[in-house]
Amino acid sequence: MATILCLETATTNCSVAVGVRGKVKSVFEENSPNYSHSEQLHVFMEQAIAKASVSLQDLDAVAVSKGPGSYTGLRIGVSAAKGLCFSLDIPLISIPTLKSMATQIQLNPNEVVIPLLDARRMEVYSRAFDHNHVALRETRAEIITETSFKEYVRYQNVHLIGSGAAKCIDVLTDNTFQFNPDILPSAKEMVILAEEKYLSQDFEDVAYFEPYYLKDFVLQGKKKA
Repeated sequence: MATILCLETATTNCSVAVGVRGKVKSVFEENSPNYSHSEQLHVFMEQAIAKASVSLQDLDAVAVSKGPGSYTGLRIGVSAAKGLCFSLDIPLISIPTLKSMATQIQLNPNEVVIPLLDARRMEVYSRAFDHNHVALRETRAEIITETSFKEYVRYQNVHLIGSGAAKCIDVLTDNTFQFNPDILPSAKEMVILAEEKYLSQDFEDVAYFEPYYLKDFVLQGKKKA
């Protein structure tokens, strides 16, 4: 049983939660289109720890959303998590962003959930999960077309969730598809997943851990006249 600080910064939602024995004790989050992570993350960490009536010294581990997602957002979250783990000498746990998103949807046996994160233009980061939230395939960066996810239309319902789902609404017209683009990754769903990893001693190497970017980061420069 553990007390774990969970950090979610992969998207526009800056989210922090404290979990004790797999239960959410506190959560602070803000979804800002301008990415408030650099200003809010440490504030939310202090508030979440205080509201949970614990101290930094009570933490058994820090969990961080590993991606895919925003390059800058992931870097901010991982840097904060590593700093705490180094200073407190506690383990680092990584949680796949799309996995924690998938757990927000409770499914019947003949349903599938596909979390989708916007990756610009018509591209998304995606992964498919069955009703037990077991992955059906690996995480991909893919372009949405009329044939996207056609292998899942044999299911009763296919729930497309997350910011990337908005790109699918006018493209995927089969009645099997259900769209919920308002779902965002949140530290709340990380709590139980982090507890499971803590109990199985599934930790990252704090010195060498890097976020899962999926695509190489390209810094866009100014176009020459």
